[in-house]
Amino acid sequence: MPTVNALSHVTLTVTDLEASTSWYERALGLRQGRSMSGHGWRRTLMVSDSGVVIGLQAHERTAAGDRFDEARVGLDHVSLACADRAEVQAWLTALDKADVAHSEISAAPANVATCNDPDGIPIEFFAPPSA
Repeated sequence: MPTVNALSHVTLTVTDLEASTSWYERALGLRQGRSMSGHGWRRTLMVSDSGVVIGLQAHERTAAGDRFDEARVGLDHVSLACADRAEVQAWLTALDKADVAHSEISAAPANVATCNDPDGIPIEFFAPPSA
């Protein structure tokens, strides 16, 4: 059986595609890639300099007031890999400059900090405990 060794991309359902696109640019430094649409949906791919892709997708049938809930089946959070605690801190410094609220870095069981996108989806900055 082949081994899973990387993800191609993650696509997140959002309520306001334009607001989310702007937030991912400002908060994470992602740039807009290809946009596409189909019957009842629109998607914009957000791309990092390293090639990580986060798709943002708006569905017409998503309720305007809907909010993310990690207790529902599906996504719990998105975790971005950091080399060490210093890189997590660098993300927090960048989030401060972008005026994005975030947690402090926890030290156990790993070096972790989080922020939330406009729909409340947690974005985690994660470095192993030994780093």
